Amino acid sequence: MPLCFDLDGTLGHFSSGFVLLREALGELWGSAPSAEELGRCTGSTDWEIVDELHRMRFETGLDEAGYEAYEAACVERFRTVFAPGGREAVAYAGILDALHRLAAHHRVWVVSGNAPDLLAFKAEVLGIDPAIPRLGSLPRHDRTALLRRALQDCPGPHLYVGDRPHDLNAAQAAGLPFLGVGGAVPGAHPSLPIDADPEQVVQSVAALMR
Repeated sequence: MPLCFDLDGTLGHFSSGFVLLREALGELWGSAPSAEELGRCTGSTDWEIVDELHRMRFETGLDEAGYEAYEAACVERFRTVFAPGGREAVAYAGILDALHRLAAHHRVWVVSGNAPDLLAFKAEVLGIDPAIPRLGSLPRHDRTALLRRALQDCPGPHLYVGDRPHDLNAAQAAGLPFLGVGGAVPGAHPSLPIDADPEQVVQSVAALMR
């Protein structure tokens, strides 16, 4: 029974993430994309967003070398800002505990829109067991394609746990049931508060998998 969890806003959060993304691109491109340009992006993964911003700036698509340069610059920004004594990430303790309880009995993935090395950094900061596989944003993959890649050749039922409308949309496109975290995803799907206790999360997952 493979289960997939988003990271940002689902397992915890890192404030000002989009500001750091813009700053990282500013280092590479000479000036940072504006908040308005970022707001015009329709994708939900780092590859999609940076590719859209690249097209706005340079009128060409992003290549893999450009994506790798963005990834390295963004990770450096996050490491600097979230260094010990600096800004602190907020972990959703109950949901993280449930993630680890579920991983003891099921195949669990963290599937995120963050570039892979940034996802690895955030997972380390939040204390996610390194044995839990992670899949970050890959070139030419939207969030639905990432989910399908994580779950390929795995018998169902499957599930995606996320906190934003794009998570719900990706789950629906991939044919997965969806469990929401927080109040940002309207609809009739089950949802949990960010301070849910582990047993609430485990029970909600079990109910959806019946």
